[in-house]
Amino acid sequence: MDSLDRGEVWLVDLGYVAKVRPCLVVSIPALDQDRALATLIPHTTSPRNSRFEVQIETRFLREGVFDVQNIITIAHAKLLRKLGDLTPEQMAEIDKILLFWLGLEEDNVQEDEE
Repeated sequence: MDSLDRGEVWLVDLGYVAKVRPCLVVSIPALDQDRALATLIPHTTSPRNSRFEVQIETRFLREGVFDVQNIITIAHAKLLRKLGDLTPEQMAEIDKILLFWLGLEEDNVQEDEE
């Protein structure tokens, strides 16, 4: 498989319990000497209105959210096919919540929502 780029959305086999679902690549491309792994954020059509969910509208996804709390790292072999790419603006929305979830940015997300 060719390298995966941040911002790509792929259909991914997450196993029999989690099903096949769209996932957003948030890791950087792996080099030849690296393990063939990608870090992803799954998309769900069952939001819980969590502060860690990001709603992104695209032509290639059903209405739903990216669940940043459900960040996963899996082998490239589990990625089935590319669905599309998010824009830099959409990735900035994801990155803001991702950094917040990982504790790498101050809690300014709640302030923005109030």
